[in-house]
Amino acid sequence: MSKKQVNTKPKKSDFKLCLHCNKPMNWRKKWRNNWASVKYCSERCRRSKNLSDSLTRPLTKPE
Repeated sequence: MSKKQVNTKPKKSDFKLCLHCNKPMNWRKKWRNNWASVKYCSERCRRSKNLSDSLTRPLTKPE
């Protein structure tokens, strides 16, 4: 392997928890370029992140 090639093969410990549903996500080949920025396991979880934030936020009374 030359110095220019980067090893992108996953390790057995390469997994993250989805910020919305807390399910474990395994490393995927399509995420190899941006694995550090992956936060959600699916488009559905990514889209519903704002909904869950608004449900857990305490209600404030208008002045």
